Order: sequence, then C-alpha cells, then structure tokens
Amino acid sequence: MTDDPSGLRPPPHVNGEGKKEAPLLELLAVSKTYPGVKALDRVSLAVGPGEVLALIGENGAGKSTLMKILGGVVEPSEGTIRIDGAEHASLTVAAAMKAGIAFVHQELNLFDNLDVAANVMIGREPVRGPARLIDHRALDDKVTPLLRRLDVDFEAHTPVADLSLAQCQLVEIVKALSLDARVVIMDEPTSALTASETARLLKVIAELKAGGVSVIFISHRLNEVEQCADRVVVLRDGAVVGALQRGEIRHDAMIRMMIGRDLKSLYISPLRPPGEPVLEAAGMRTPVHPDEAIDLALHRGEILGMAGLVGAGRTELARVLFGVDRALAGEVRLDGQRVAIREPRDAIDLGIFLVPEDRKRTGLVLDESVNENISLPNLKAFARAMLVRRGDERRNALEQKAALDIRTASVDTLVGTLSGGNQQKVVLAKWLSMKPRVVIFDEPTRGIDVGSKAEIYKLMRGLADGGVAVLMISSDMEEVIGVSDRIAVMREGRIAGFLTRNEFSEENVMRLAVGRRDMQAAEAVAS
Repeated sequence: MTDDPSGLRPPPHVNGEGKKEAPLLELLAVSKTYPGVKALDRVSLAVGPGEVLALIGENGAGKSTLMKILGGVVEPSEGTIRIDGAEHASLTVAAAMKAGIAFVHQELNLFDNLDVAANVMIGREPVRGPARLIDHRALDDKVTPLLRRLDVDFEAHTPVADLSLAQCQLVEIVKALSLDARVVIMDEPTSALTASETARLLKVIAELKAGGVSVIFISHRLNEVEQCADRVVVLRDGAVVGALQRGEIRHDAMIRMMIGRDLKSLYISPLRPPGEPVLEAAGMRTPVHPDEAIDLALHRGEILGMAGLVGAGRTELARVLFGVDRALAGEVRLDGQRVAIREPRDAIDLGIFLVPEDRKRTGLVLDESVNENISLPNLKAFARAMLVRRGDERRNALEQKAALDIRTASVDTLVGTLSGGNQQKVVLAKWLSMKPRVVIFDEPTRGIDVGSKAEIYKLMRGLADGGVAVLMISSDMEEVIGVSDRIAVMREGRIAGFLTRNEFSEENVMRLAVGRRDMQAAEAVAS
C-alpha cells in the first residue's frame, strides 16, 4: 500500500511482525441523500489501527450523518463501507457493535431512573441463579474500575438523576470503554467537561491508541484536536475538503479549511463604555451553596463573562436569577429597585431571560416547529379572546428568522432537525422578540462549530450595544477571555474575584477559580 497524498488514508501501519497493515475501517465514496438535501457527497476516508483521526467541520457539514452510517443507524444512498477488508453496502446497529465500533454520543442517551452501573451495562448485565436475576455486585465490580480509570467523583451505584450534565457525559464515555471496542467514535465528548476532566479524557485516548484501539474524535474545540489527533479530515457541505497530517495540524489551518476563510479575533469592541448597573444581586445565597453570599452587579451594555470550575455555583446562580430555584437569602435589584423573582414568569415579565446550558432539554420543544418555539414564552402577545392569531405569530417568526439568519427552509421545520447553532438561534429568537433587559447565557456555544460561534458572539455584542446587560457563563477559557468585557470568577459558591480586560489571562482566571494555595500546589506537582 502506498501513501495517499490526499491525506484521507492513514500512513501504513506496521505490526509487530514488521508487516504493513491495511486500514481498519474505510468509507469509499459514501453519499446520503434526503428529500431535497444531499447530506453527504461521495465521502471517502479511512482510519488505521491505533490511530486518532479527528473529524471536524461546521454544524451541518455532515459529521453526524457520517457517524450514523458507521453506527448502522442510517443507510447510505450509495458507496461502500470496508471493515478489515470486507465490504458492506450498509451496517446495522448490531453489525457495527459486532465489528467493534462504539460511540460516545454528544446527545446523552441515559436512563434517569437507573444508576450509573445499570446505564453503562444496559442489555449486558451479569446475571445469577436459575431465575437469571441481575447480579448487582458483579455489575458494580465491572463498572467501578472504568470509573476509576477516568477518576470521576461519583460511584457505580449513584443514580443518574443525581448527576450533572458533565458527569452524565463521563458516563457516556464509560459506556463506550466498557465495550472493549476496536474503534471508538467520540462525538463532542468534552463539550460539558472541565479542563481537568478533559485532560483525563485525552489521557484515556492516548491509552486507547497505545493499546491499538482507533479513535474517531469529533470536536469543535480545536485546541484538543491539536493535542490528540494523528490526522484531521475536514468536512464542508457534506464533502471532504481536505486533510491535515500531524505536523500540519494548527488552529488557523483547521479553521481556514472548515469555513473557507480566516476567522477574526473573538473580541468585538463595544460601541460605548458600560453604563449603570441593571441587575444586582446582594447577599444572594443559593440552595446548593447556602453558606456563601454572592454580590454581583451587571452593567448596561457590557458582556460579563463568568468563569469557574464545574460545581462552582455558576448555573445555580443563573437558575436563581431566572426564578427556577428560590434564593435562600439576599435580594435582586433591577435598575436600582428591589424585585421579587419567585418563578421564571416573574423574571420574564421583568425582561430577564435565560439561554440554558442544555438547550435540548430545557430551552426548546424539539417536536414543535421553529414558529411555535419562538412564540411559546409570549403567546399572550399573539392571542385575542384566548385564540392565537396564527398570522401574527408566523410574521414574528419570519422576522426573527431573517434577523438571526436561522438557516432552515421554513419556520414550520421541526426544531429537533436543526443543527446546534441554529437551535441556539431559535432559543435567542424567542427572547429577542420580547425586548430583553438582561440575557443570561449558560454555555452559549456548547456543541457549536466555530463559524456559528462567531455569529453567536456577534449577536451577544449586538445585544450589549443595544443597552442589554449580558451575563455569559462558560467553561471554555478561550471564549471567556476572548468575548468578555469583564470576568467574574466563581469558586465554591462565591465570587472569588473580578478581572478587567487588561488583567485577562488563563493563569489569572485559574488562580481565582481554584484558589491561590491550590494553584501553587498544582504548579509544584507539575514542576
């Protein structure tokens, strides 16, 4: 086998006997057509034994369709799948699993009513006795070593309902590791993880590679791609536009291939300096951190970034400010006047809106149309005599679609079929038609490609320049530093400190996030 100058085939792999091995998995001219849409256009790529292949591209580029074909969920319209040299027109889910293909899904597929061990081993539970009852001790014994491998902070018997979004993402990763797969496909596996959790996952990827397991790594976090990938294949508009070998993998090169242009700096300067405080929290105590008081002022026309480790209390503060949870103490002031926020409707009526961390579960109704999602929180504005005026509702949806460039053929399209970036725009659209005074973004670009991220940042700056106070909660350090006018850092339920733009650096944010003493200890260990 000769090297492929296109970069779509891996370099020859030499086994322990000195023989060159063919790629473990290949896609040959695979296409997928839906009515009116060509999702994939003659895509060819291959992954070798023990290779980490990164697959990148904007939302809608075809990555998810490609992975569904590999997992047996979707049949290709044409093309061939080759595994160990054997050719297949398509795969079933059972055939993909039998071939040793395992998935770490971005969208969580967990049962909240079961514990961690039951979710990891679902359908493969160890049984005992003639009645073939589930052997829970054996179940825990199988799963616990996998949890230790990722150094998680929960147990095999922990109910999934008690886990955070980041912890649920780790459970998905453990499920894939439990299959002893030959190819592990990771779809945005770090989108909800902290820096330390991401570092542990990248270490696991290196261990898988050393053990001969291939990894297809899909991520919008290009710094992680730089760290772990042996090769990068880039999709754009359903077609492969190129590949990068290890020595060519650089942030700017990947962005240029993904979107066909260079991306400008994240930071967009405000039109004017921030104004007076709009939203203030004084002595605020949340149910998760009842012993810590929070004092915070959010100014008109500014983007205040909020950093901190998972569990620091950022989302909990957002939930209290939006009325999802009740504050245990303290007060909220809007334009200097004390206000009572007992439930989300109170916040909405005051012009305080939340773009939640998990848009699919708490921000959208996936089985409803774009039109219906946009009008949902403000139906009374489109109603007369208890009947919704469909013309007014649709006119508003069309205006928001045009204003936010929501890329869909029709406002009647189901939201669940849109890409992540367009779904996030629908969440924004429902609030922007209601004259916001404060918008809280919780992880606003989770699972969104770099091109769509830039659009979201531009929308946020447009809100701020229009006099709206913007609070952006993010675990993405590049995002917090690149987008914010000012940064507030939370640690263990309290505000550890504030940074102005001339003080922005990853080191300064982390010192506040983990505490100076912990930071010094970590630096001592690293040295």
